[in-house]
Amino acid sequence: QVQLVESGGGLVQAGDSLRLSCAASGGTFTNYAMAWFRQAPGREREFVAAIHWSGSSSNYADSLKGRFTISRDNAKNTVYLQMNSLKPEDTAVYYCAARLRSRNNYGYWGQGTQVTVSS
Repeated sequence: QVQLVESGGGLVQAGDSLRLSCAASGGTFTNYAMAWFRQAPGREREFVAAIHWSGSSSNYADSLKGRFTISRDNAKNTVYLQMNSLKPEDTAVYYCAARLRSRNNYGYWGQGTQVTVSS
């Protein structure tokens, strides 16, 4: 069973960049597709981006394409989310999630990391 720990959140200004990391342990990392979700206050959790277990493909929420980039380093058991041109509406708790290749749902979640973007 994989455990996920996010890091890299913080308080930034609009237009800044931030890179989140999610370190995985306790499982074979390449058995999992990985994703980032976020949840803003008073809103439902929403999908941000996902990446294939091999890193060969990724997909994004339409509204975030071009600003956010998901990547993974399978040698380091880590997935990243590079966020550029941040906006106040990007303020949320960002969660890392893992999905076994044989499953359709993300069954493993990190504790989340807060990202706050000031205007």
